[in-house]
Amino acid sequence: MVTTDLISRARAGDGEAFRELTEPYRRELQVHCYRMLGSFQDAEDALQDTLLAAWQGLPGFEGRASVRTWLYRIATNRCLNALRSTRRRPAKEWDIPDIEPPEPSRLGEVVWLEPYPDVLLEGALDVPLGPEARYEQTEAISLAFVTALQLLPARQRAVLILREVLGYHASEVAEMLDATVDSVNNALKRARATLQRQPSAGADREPPPAPESPAEQALVAKFVRAYESGDVQALVALLTADVSISMPPVPLEYHGLDVVARFYASVIRHRAYDLVPTRANGQLAFGVYLHSPGGGTRHGAGLLVLTLTGDRICTLTRFDNDVLPSFGLPRSLSGR
Repeated sequence: MVTTDLISRARAGDGEAFRELTEPYRRELQVHCYRMLGSFQDAEDALQDTLLAAWQGLPGFEGRASVRTWLYRIATNRCLNALRSTRRRPAKEWDIPDIEPPEPSRLGEVVWLEPYPDVLLEGALDVPLGPEARYEQTEAISLAFVTALQLLPARQRAVLILREVLGYHASEVAEMLDATVDSVNNALKRARATLQRQPSAGADREPPPAPESPAEQALVAKFVRAYESGDVQALVALLTADVSISMPPVPLEYHGLDVVARFYASVIRHRAYDLVPTRANGQLAFGVYLHSPGGGTRHGAGLLVLTLTGDRICTLTRFDNDVLPSFGLPRSLSGR
């Protein structure tokens, strides 16, 4: 009855009633758009488009599905429209002056990916899931999973998220996408096959330490001390043998302990950094700031996100300075 009253008031032009109707779903919808688009900024734009379309389309809402499902339908189709209309963005060049990285192991397939601030995940992952859900919500926001999603064609991506992350029935997804149940099932089958061919970050690995646990804090202390002091040997001691580095939107990737050690020898040796802790995608992250040769201002050198297994680091993902403001971090730090 409360929802019916809010809908009636919103249809009559009551903006506050519309806000009250949609606000409970705002954060989870933004996460949904992020999974679809792989970009925090694009997800925010898609969320705004979704809310505008919902406001304009409210007179046509028939109540056959819940308000939440109706909003997911709008959000999914707004994301599909965005993916259809967006041209493939070009990769960027390595952008840290006076540092020449070694030859990469390979060039990455997914270069336009952004991290998601943990501060915005509160309440967004504690959502009701349908009976078809296969993934834990924390797993489904990890960088590894979001990266794998970006390798799927847009419609397969939508189907997999709606079916296996959110747990909607095939018939519900078919109605959301104006498709048949058979086409939804076929898209899901192809999406599963593609994901199974991708290396899984969680396969045969120890789980990471619990957030803020003594084990995690001990690893953080060792990592920060090694990185800030330029101690490559101490840093390498914290990595797994199959460690990898990626750095979207720069396409360079490094795989294996030897080449990763060479990369960090070129990046941190004989240089001074400050690391500012934060969290992204449910993972440890740091704003990285490079000291100027003459002291003074420390300039942002990106955001570094760590994937842990046990007491070791198995993946490091470096993002450029453009993402720092989303985490409340400045592009530079004043001198000291």
